[in-house]
Amino acid sequence: MLARLRAWARALKRDVHAIWLAARDPRVPWYAKMIAGCVAAYALSPIDLIPDFIPVLGYLDDLVIVPLGILLVVALIPPHIMAQHRATAATARKKPQSTGGAIAIISIWTALCLLFAWLAYRGLSA
Repeated sequence: MLARLRAWARALKRDVHAIWLAARDPRVPWYAKMIAGCVAAYALSPIDLIPDFIPVLGYLDDLVIVPLGILLVVALIPPHIMAQHRATAATARKKPQSTGGAIAIISIWTALCLLFAWLAYRGLSA
């Protein structure tokens, strides 16, 4: 069951990326573009309709609104266009990620935090 949930979550992420691509495709009808843009923006936005810190309801809106929005958009976009965007989104996920870049960013943030902690300690002990 856990494997099915992970596969569903991966498909959901792929579809969010695919509908974002479809929202910018000139072959997609304007009304589908509008809804696709709204659904993708909501899914990718850190601001939710119901904040996540509210128990149960905070995550329930993400589990209901985003999948229903994706289903609506997929129904409005011609199947061959959606298939192309899903393939593009799937390939984008398989691209190599920069582990070195992530390590560099984490190192910079760690160094800055240590610097600020040292400056604060020095300022408070004086």
